[in-house]
Amino acid sequence: MTLDLLAALLMGLAGAGHCLMMCGGLAGALNRPGDTAPNIAALVSYNAGRISSYALAGALVGLLSQAILSGIGPGLLILRFVAAFFLIALGCYFGGWWFGLQKLERLGRPLWQRLAPSAAKLRQGNGLLTRYLAGTLWGWLPCGLVYSALSWAALSGSPATGALYMLAFGLGTLPAMLAMGWFSGALQSILKAQGFRQAMGVLMIVYGLWVAVIALRQTLVFN
Repeated sequence: MTLDLLAALLMGLAGAGHCLMMCGGLAGALNRPGDTAPNIAALVSYNAGRISSYALAGALVGLLSQAILSGIGPGLLILRFVAAFFLIALGCYFGGWWFGLQKLERLGRPLWQRLAPSAAKLRQGNGLLTRYLAGTLWGWLPCGLVYSALSWAALSGSPATGALYMLAFGLGTLPAMLAMGWFSGALQSILKAQGFRQAMGVLMIVYGLWVAVIALRQTLVFN
């Protein structure tokens, strides 16, 4: 469990540049014209809602894996191989070497098309609850990074642990999202830089290969 929590957190941290490109503009738009300082309360409320949706998605995936894989050892090993594949695919995505995850993002577009108008309307509100609700809807934005993290939630075998994995992932994405509202454009440029993304991509690939080797060893022991 500790390894999987670390992987989820690492995915969130490594995806800083991706988060800024996908959601950074949304976070930055929380400030109103004429604001002299970032609206910290609005930014925190928005991200709390976003992470809440990640945790809910993790709970749903954990519930599904619990129903399908309860007591089946080989099934969990297969899921670990799947999670390793997603890590490697995510690393290639970060580095700009392969964009297979974009096909997966397309699967979530029909749902997002239904949610987007309400999310955009809520984002224009002023109350913290409204910003929180906007964040819960934006949390369902089709994203290969989120889908990769959900592969780890599937390993959990329980709704509570699945939610915990996605909570760890959400906390990993938080620094990048807060950077959009609190830090200078220089830091944002670093996080978006191709060199940073490629370095994080290599890190994800190496970690994915390591997880695959561990799963392979477990498979040999199991057999």
